[in-house]
Amino acid sequence: METAEKVKTQQDQQQIELVKGVFTPSEAADIICALLDEKINFHKLERLKLWEGSHGCKTGGLDSRILELEKEKQIAREFINSNREAGRTLKITGTLEITLAD
Repeated sequence: METAEKVKTQQDQQQIELVKGVFTPSEAADIICALLDEKINFHKLERLKLWEGSHGCKTGGLDSRILELEKEKQIAREFINSNREAGRTLKITGTLEITLAD
């Protein structure tokens, strides 16, 4: 029988195994770039929504996050390319953890 605490924990969090496996460098690049591009586009849309609401709004937080993700994308590309040249495959594990913010 499950305890109330365990039930609460299951209701308060969720994990989604987004990526798991061994990939060629080309496959790894496709996966990583697609995930990062999606997140970058999300922030760009949020920035546009703010700007449409008020042209004078501050979007510094979103701008810095976009730059940060673009930098991470470049770092990932360099890592993948260096391993492509070495003929290696790459293991990717990515789990999303969703919890209540309060």
